[in-house]
Formats: sequence, C-alpha cells, structure tokens
Amino acid sequence: MAQFRYQALSASGESLYGQMEAASAEEVIGRLQEAGHIPVEARRSDEVASAVSWTTWFQRKTLGPEQVLQFTEQLSTLLGAGQPLDRALAILLDLPESNDAKKIIANVRDGVRGGSSLSAALEQQHGVFSRLYVSTVRAGEVGGSLHETLARLADYLERSRSLRARVVNALIYPAILVAIISLSLLFLLGYVVPQFQQMYEGLGAQLPLLTKVVLGVGNIVRGFWWLLPIALVALLMWLDRKRRDPAWRRALDAWMLRRKLLGSLVVRLETARLARTLGTLVRNGVPLLQALTIARNVLGNRVLAEAVDVATDEVKTGSGLSHALTRRDLFPRLALQMVQVGEESGELDGMLLKVADTFDRETAQAMDRFLTALVPALTVAMSLVVGVVILAIIIPLYDLTNSIG
Repeated sequence: MAQFRYQALSASGESLYGQMEAASAEEVIGRLQEAGHIPVEARRSDEVASAVSWTTWFQRKTLGPEQVLQFTEQLSTLLGAGQPLDRALAILLDLPESNDAKKIIANVRDGVRGGSSLSAALEQQHGVFSRLYVSTVRAGEVGGSLHETLARLADYLERSRSLRARVVNALIYPAILVAIISLSLLFLLGYVVPQFQQMYEGLGAQLPLLTKVVLGVGNIVRGFWWLLPIALVALLMWLDRKRRDPAWRRALDAWMLRRKLLGSLVVRLETARLARTLGTLVRNGVPLLQALTIARNVLGNRVLAEAVDVATDEVKTGSGLSHALTRRDLFPRLALQMVQVGEESGELDGMLLKVADTFDRETAQAMDRFLTALVPALTVAMSLVVGVVILAIIIPLYDLTNSIG
C-alpha cells in the first residue's frame, strides 16, 4: 500500500484535493468514482513530494490545523459531557464562522447519521483529517473511549502546533535581519557608490583594485536592479522543482544530518515528533506496525523516514523497536535506551511520550543555542560586507587628502 495525492471534482463541480492509501492509482480513481466524484489526477505522494509545490500555496484550505484542533477539543468536551455523537456534531456545526468549515462538519454529521462510524466519516473528507487522526479515532471507537481518545489527540495536535510555531518563530528574526541588511547593502551599492564614482572620475583619482571592484558591482546593481526580483523568482521556482525531486531532497536531508549543529537540531526535532506520534497512536490502541507506518509520514527528513521503514520491516520479523531503530545509528542513544526500557516494562506508549517530552525540551535548548550562534554570525558576516564596501569608498578619499596635504 502507498500514499497517493489526488485531485477530483465533486458532483457540484467543486475541486477536491486529498490523500488516500491504496495499492495503485487505478484503485484511487475507482474509489473516487464510487464516491460520485470525477477523478482529475492521482499520483504517488513520493512523486509529488512531501512538501507541497508552489502552485498549491494558493489553494484554499477547507479546514486548517487550528480549526481541526478546535473541532477536536470541542467534540471531546461535548462527548465527555454525555452528548450523543450526532447531537455533538450538530452543536459544532453552528460554531465555525467559515462556510467551508461548516460544510466539512455537516458532511461528517451526515455520514454519521447515515450509519457510518466517525472515523469513516472523517476519512471521506478528502484529506482534511490525516491518517494519524483517522486511525486514532478508529482505535478510540474500538476501545469504547472516544472522548478520552479525542482529548489525547487534541493534546497531541496542540503540542505539534507549538513545536512548529517554535521553529517558525525562531527563524523569523534571522530572516528579518538578513532581509534588512541585504536591502541596505543593495541601496548602498546601487545608489551611494555610483555617486562616489562620478566624483572620482571628475578628480581623475587613481583607484585601488578593491575600489574598482566595488564600483563595478555598484554599476551592475544600478543598471540591472530589475533583474534581481526576476532572478529571485527563478531561484525560488528552481528550488521548488528540485525539492520535488526525491533524489535531490534525500541528498539535501543527508547533507543536513552531517552538519554538526544543524544535524543535531534536526535529529532532536524529528525524534520528538516521531516519539509523540507513536506514543499517541499506541496509547490509543493502534497496533505498533500500523503506528510505525503512520508515524513515518510525519517525518520531514527522508533519511530518518527511511530508517523508520527499515525498522518497521525488522519489527515485522519479531525484532524489538529499540533494536530495530539502533541498526541505522541515526536516532539519539538516549531515546533508544528509553524505548528499550519501555518495551521491557510493558509501558512503551508512556515511555515514548516521555521521550517526546525530553526531546521537546532538548529541541528548545538546541534552538536557543543555534540562534545564539546564528544571529551574531549573520550580523558579523553582513557587517563585514558592508564594512568592506564603505572601506573601498573611503580609501581613495584618504589618498586624495594626503596628496593635497
């Protein structure tokens, strides 16, 4: 079985995007047709790429991560208060402000009223709810503790959201710093430097090599500044195309892991994500092999995801999870030892969640150390570049002053 991304049209002409697990693209097309939709495209996820291409950045999301989290928390609360599932979904239908969100919840409610289980109704929403989400809900239905399962699922979604937000927020300041200094440098080269060139030409001054180079770059920036946004767009499109190339993406992920600081940060981040996903699924009754298959898809680094694939195959043959993960020597030793303790004590789910908590903290500490080193390094590097430009302009002025004196 493999993951497929698909595009289809509903009976009303609405564009539908989502993911489906199937043996082939033909099976995906057949299932879409059985649901009354018109298939447009069905391709393996690894051909499309784990990261969404630039053309999908502008596609409207029917139910965003924040809304999924809110839906999960509210449904858990209502079920815990004794409300029947149908009644709880009817109450939730009146809460969202977005018409798209209301439509999704209405579809789920109609599916439940038609005799489907909640997990089946969620699975029919064209990829709005992830495989992890659907599998966890299905396990909660089988175990008879749906509201508790939804509460733990909401906690998982909240922690995952916080982890993503922490990473994004940590990179905002360095990005702004680079952008401001880069714009200042372009202004200096494109406007200020050419003014000095006119002055030096009028004085007939002999210019050193460094000054000639800087003046030449300034002329290029001033004369061809309009090429910069075109080059930037072309670079982004090239990177997006390369990012959708599995071989290139894997080579990049392997290169990142080999970097001392960056690799350590990536491993800690991915370990926390994998452990929390596995722990949440196993605690909610999902079999370990199925949980590994699902958890593998939450990893952004392909090298680590391949290590989980290898471990899954070994677990199928009876190997322990900790032993299977140790074979590739990619995950932190502390995490593997904690997993081994969990297996030996029969508390694998609890120990996996402790691993996640431990490496969440380590990720935060590593991120702080990384930023502590990154921001000054960027500041010094960019300041040196600006300083060289200013020095190249000032040197001829000192030479002229000395010659006059």
